Amino acid sequence: MSRDSETVINVINPNMTVTMTELIAKAAQASASPHTRIVGRTARFGAASIEGHYDEAIAAVGMLKEVEAGDAEGCHAHVIACFGDPGLLAACIAASAIPSTGTADNSRAASFVATHFSIVTTLSRTKVIAEHLARNYGMEQHCRKVRAVDVAVLDLDKPEANVRGTLLGECEAALREDGIGAIVLGCAGMADLAQDLSTELGIPVIDGVAAAVRFAEALVGLGLKTSKHGDLAFPLPKARTTL
Repeated sequence: MSRDSETVINVINPNMTVTMTELIAKAAQASASPHTRIVGRTARFGAASIEGHYDEAIAAVGMLKEVEAGDAEGCHAHVIACFGDPGLLAACIAASAIPSTGTADNSRAASFVATHFSIVTTLSRTKVIAEHLARNYGMEQHCRKVRAVDVAVLDLDKPEANVRGTLLGECEAALREDGIGAIVLGCAGMADLAQDLSTELGIPVIDGVAAAVRFAEALVGLGLKTSKHGDLAFPLPKARTTL
């Protein structure tokens, strides 16, 4: 692919909330290179928001359908815009030959700019998921703490929730108490707040959507495809039933 050709990145919101897809896609496009076009896609079935193990499980098939749609349209990479992605990202990589990345795995961007970081997520019930992901992605030694603001995903855009103020307060507490140099936002629905928080706090605040888009661009630019040898080979042909 030449430097001047268009890169199309399929950014998938695995939940069914269109307004969140629009926010995520806007943040993704703002962070992308000039020759990258973002296609924002919303899962057509699953859950309105993903806030636990059960939601992740029922969202998986809807997300994979949007991977298939992106492949059919000739996209060059997939980004799964969901921080709690165990199983979802691996299944996406197996389903497609083009590069795929997510938001939680790109928390490793924080380790490039700080020795330690903390994750600030939405509900307390999802903290253990973020802790497992930090371990699974080799970030356990860098991640000092997972914090939660206890604001539901679907309330993030409601003025009365005062999400920016609540997030800022929790980030300030992390900076005082956790011995960190960076913050990772633990929800794709917070993507539009990262730059503002970074300016306010004076430290890097990592939005996984922006990091994922840039990493996807790098993989495409390197001409890399997903290995189809071993566990990430295309799914075996067999009878399957989906919604």
